[in-house]
Amino acid sequence: MGEHRHVWRIVFRNFINSLKPRQIQGKNIGKDYIGNVYYEIPADPSKGKRKPSRWYDPPKGLDFQDPLPAEWEAWLRMRRMEPPTEEEIAKNLAIAEMKKVNAAKIEKQRLIDGGSLPEPVEKGHESFPTYSEFTPGDPTNKYRN
Repeated sequence: MGEHRHVWRIVFRNFINSLKPRQIQGKNIGKDYIGNVYYEIPADPSKGKRKPSRWYDPPKGLDFQDPLPAEWEAWLRMRRMEPPTEEEIAKNLAIAEMKKVNAAKIEKQRLIDGGSLPEPVEKGHESFPTYSEFTPGDPTNKYRN
């Protein structure tokens, strides 16, 4: 009796094996300043896998809904091939901090000058402006009301 004769045994064994958790071994690529750890399984065209698999594990107590750094998110979504470097991340954090400081300075100066928040433009019910010197359509049209 060959293995091909016991089809239900094969189906049952495959079903049981599908319920067992797989031990996925990914290569540790890096860690961000939040504490997320990033992994990758490289592409293997010989096995029919054209794209690498990428994922991350958040630190204990944090959720997958928390925002990711932009550099790492671009890497996860395959918008960039190489993972971000520590220097790149530090540079982008410094730029973000500088923008916060500059925004605080501008806000402080605006309050010193007695300025208020800009008023929203009143448009009415139309979504585009109307001009008195512009008449829509053909002004020589004798059938126009």
